[in-house]
Amino acid sequence: MARLFGTDGVRGVANEEITPLLAMQLGQAGAYVLTKETNHKPTIMVGCDTRISGDMLANALMAGACSVGANVVYVGVIPTPAIAYLTKKYKVDAGVVISASHNPVEFNGIKFFNGDGYKLSDELEDEIEELINRNMAGVKFPTGNGVGKIKYRNDAREEYINHAVQSVPVDLSGLKIVLDCAEGAAFYTSVEAIKDLGAQVVAIHNNPDGTNINANCGSTHMEELMGRVVYEKADIGLAFDGDADRMLAVDENGKIVDGDQIMAIIGNYMKSQGKLKQDTIVATVMSNLGFYLMAKEKDIQIEQTKVGDRYVLERMKEIDASLGGEQSGHIIFLEENTTGDGLLSALHLLQVMVETKKPLSELASIMKVMPQALVNAKVANHKKDCYMDYPEIANAIEALEKKFAGEGRVLIRPSGTEPKVRVMIEGKDQKIIEEEAKKLAELIQNTMF
Repeated sequence: MARLFGTDGVRGVANEEITPLLAMQLGQAGAYVLTKETNHKPTIMVGCDTRISGDMLANALMAGACSVGANVVYVGVIPTPAIAYLTKKYKVDAGVVISASHNPVEFNGIKFFNGDGYKLSDELEDEIEELINRNMAGVKFPTGNGVGKIKYRNDAREEYINHAVQSVPVDLSGLKIVLDCAEGAAFYTSVEAIKDLGAQVVAIHNNPDGTNINANCGSTHMEELMGRVVYEKADIGLAFDGDADRMLAVDENGKIVDGDQIMAIIGNYMKSQGKLKQDTIVATVMSNLGFYLMAKEKDIQIEQTKVGDRYVLERMKEIDASLGGEQSGHIIFLEENTTGDGLLSALHLLQVMVETKKPLSELASIMKVMPQALVNAKVANHKKDCYMDYPEIANAIEALEKKFAGEGRVLIRPSGTEPKVRVMIEGKDQKIIEEEAKKLAELIQNTMF
């Protein structure tokens, strides 16, 4: 049986894989496991992104939490990093976000934070899953005044905005910024925060209707933003994903600046200010080869982890690093929040532009991006970890690794959140690596169908 939790909580098609029943069970088991050591009536904070299934799943989850005696504070539509921050600030026992991040509207997900605002360890997730599999055996369900209740708050997003602008108090007067809010949770918080700091804001995809989240917009579909920045003669474009925990940028010429480049820009600036702890950035195996070459040149250490911002965070905590993240735009500023935070990433990047008085295109030239091809192979979710069990796939991967040895690399990995195997190849020739990546992805898809 496949593990219920992936690299970013539980995720699947809403009302098919992520059902109200499962949400209720996760509410029960999660509330019980995360609060069983407390000697008080526990409180859990819950928020969601803008997708239409959010209300259905949030209410089911909250009912489950109340049924095991936990109180719930529901803060409505809010970015994932806001839940992480507010969970810690208000010293509640746990936080939950109903979101499927960058995925299309039909998907949704449930992810937990502990009382310190951190995503759960594998061990705690396994404990929650085991309790669900045992049908909550051994758990006492209270009656009477032992049942939990729900409190609704409307001011949480303002508190998150205040935290962000106080963390990075930069004057953005004179800057024209295009914001792509992905019809998601950033539609209010990011727009208001950047306006509050004095920028002229052109907001696009900031009218969520429950069905348009991530639809040809946001950090996974940046074509419109690229064109709009040039059309508006803006200084920069910023793209968020559905739950606003990641951010990618577009320079004044309409060129994408990815998470590696953003970490390079901010990391070098932090080092110059004496604020890059250990002179180290934590990144994943997916980071571009050019990022590592940049770090060597600038005398910055790179700590490498497997893919997933949770693994970046674990390593950051282990070595006391202040900056880490992923090429996809999940960037963690550990002294300001406990998870990837799109708004904080945006403000830090804008701060470097303001302080150095340099355009983003010049700042981004700090690293040369090596050609990289990423192609997804669609496979059944329960099969995606078994691709090396197929000899024809294993042999093809081995042949590619020999071909690109010394002048590139091949990285194959199952997605932690989707029914896909990702094929990534780096090399000198974009056309060749794209052809080889596509060929291998087709082989994986056809073989494992």
